[in-house]
Amino acid sequence: MIFIDNEGHTNPKLNLALEEYALRHFDKSTDYLLFYINEPSIIIGRNQNTLEEINQDYIEANNIHVVRRISGGGAVYHDLGNLNFSFITNHDGKSISNFKKFTAPVIRVLNAMGVAAELKGRNDILVDEKKISGTAQFSTGKRMISHGTLLFDTEMTEVVKALQVKMSKIQSKGHKSVRSRVANISDFLERPISMSDFKKQLLIGLYEASEPFETYKLTETEWKAVHELKAEKYDLWDWNFGRSPKFNIQRNKRFPIGEIDLRIFVEKGHISDLKIFGDFFGRQPVSEIEDLLIGVPYDKHEINKKLENVSIQNYFGKLEKSEFLDLVYGND
Repeated sequence: MIFIDNEGHTNPKLNLALEEYALRHFDKSTDYLLFYINEPSIIIGRNQNTLEEINQDYIEANNIHVVRRISGGGAVYHDLGNLNFSFITNHDGKSISNFKKFTAPVIRVLNAMGVAAELKGRNDILVDEKKISGTAQFSTGKRMISHGTLLFDTEMTEVVKALQVKMSKIQSKGHKSVRSRVANISDFLERPISMSDFKKQLLIGLYEASEPFETYKLTETEWKAVHELKAEKYDLWDWNFGRSPKFNIQRNKRFPIGEIDLRIFVEKGHISDLKIFGDFFGRQPVSEIEDLLIGVPYDKHEINKKLENVSIQNYFGKLEKSEFLDLVYGND
């Protein structure tokens, strides 16, 4: 097994691009191990509705990345206190969904460090019934990724705030995350160590039963290809938000001008239908706004841009445009 050096990059979009590039283009007769640490970010599972997983206002206010990964499973929060590991290997059909095979070496190293970690359920590593790691898999052809998080010294209050969804009444067929009680590995160590030392001990431990390992550094050409993949996929709103399964939202609120009730239908990330109901009074028919927003990406900035030259008061009476926008796309 060869260790891939990510050269200290902490941009989650770049690290996920590196992981996918290695899966698809590195020597298919070789097993690889990749470690990476990300800046504050929410990593969304492949089959999830992004809006069902995030606190949109909080992540915007705190510049938290939102990135969809290619593997399934639930949404997870990453920051500089979280170490991600990724095994890139061939599979024989039996390895898919065999999380024990890939978590066992990690658990063995944690146990050797005095952390009483164990695999519980399908794909979680727990200590004292608290989750310290979640894992997921993705396969293509004969190659597969089995990757996971290791909560070493993560800001737990940020986990709660970033993943505390503030938009209710969303209905979709996305795979909704189940929130677990979580804890940091550092809480269970007999003596404090740095993230750097933890990473080093984990790497040595994983290779303990094998021959001395080789570290691979990407060439300039390979890094260029990784950056291209990042730009063409992981940087795009269409991938991170637009790839969400079809969903619909009901939003209603009573204002001084009356109640407004919205039914928003979203497909491939764009508003496919919109119906506005209520007991408000306006001079112009709200069907004009309904028609205007059809086909617009369900994104606050895009919706705001589309309404830029619209006088909302012509349709609803004395209502601020910001109030209407927050009803279409905002916290409850």
